[in-house]
Amino acid sequence: MAVSPQDVKKLRDATGAGFGDCKKALTEANGDFASAEKILKEMGLASAAKRSGREANEGRIFTYVEGSKAGVMNLSCETDFVAKNEDFVQAGQALLKELVDNNQTALTEEQETKTKELGAKIKENISVKELALLTGTSSDLIVDYIHGDGRIGVLVKISTDSEATASNDKVREYAFDCALHAAAFSPLYLNSEAVDPAYLKEQEEIFTTQAANLGKPDNVVAGIVKGKLNKHLSQICFVDQPFVKNDKLSVAKAGQEIAKEIGGKVELTGFVYFAVGQ
Repeated sequence: MAVSPQDVKKLRDATGAGFGDCKKALTEANGDFASAEKILKEMGLASAAKRSGREANEGRIFTYVEGSKAGVMNLSCETDFVAKNEDFVQAGQALLKELVDNNQTALTEEQETKTKELGAKIKENISVKELALLTGTSSDLIVDYIHGDGRIGVLVKISTDSEATASNDKVREYAFDCALHAAAFSPLYLNSEAVDPAYLKEQEEIFTTQAANLGKPDNVVAGIVKGKLNKHLSQICFVDQPFVKNDKLSVAKAGQEIAKEIGGKVELTGFVYFAVGQ
């Protein structure tokens, strides 16, 4: 049957498919719009599957905070051009909100299908590369920070002793500064307790060998190793790093100073750091 240009345009606007594909789908569906759209989705999913082997090393980091619940997601694609695409950005933000609202740590089959359909529309391999949720209580403060065009995304959780403390302006400023700090210095661990014991042991052995080569007495070697290990931990552990707003204080110490000033508890107890391409 004959297909009008208006119908083709309508289908193209709805699906993002090419003019020729839309015309072919409408013809095959005898002009039925819903059937034609289904045909295009099936075609799109097939083409997306063909693209699944292509590298998707670009993307965008999304964050979402709602009260004591938050999430951060790395939605990958193949080019930075697509990472700035309005459909890509809107779909990523909507998906993360849905995941956080439902406390999901993985996509449902329906969500996976929608992601593939987006890839078919944009014509790139798109997938959720990383996803993390962060939750707290009413006395916790969770803040987010996105750097640049979504190249880096951070969530930070500050635990306090009350809702009043959590809503204090100085505490909120500290929380945001901690998020900025994480984006700038990309800590690997929250604190020394979070570091893999096997990794610590390996580093201690390395430092011991280095110190022993100096020909120093055992007690001096032990002191050198302890100093090197503490310095290393201060480089990789968030709470021990020199604070971005005052490098004379550690991140933890800066929080303690605010706690003394306002008369409450202020402690960095959680964070998530995602970056595109890592």
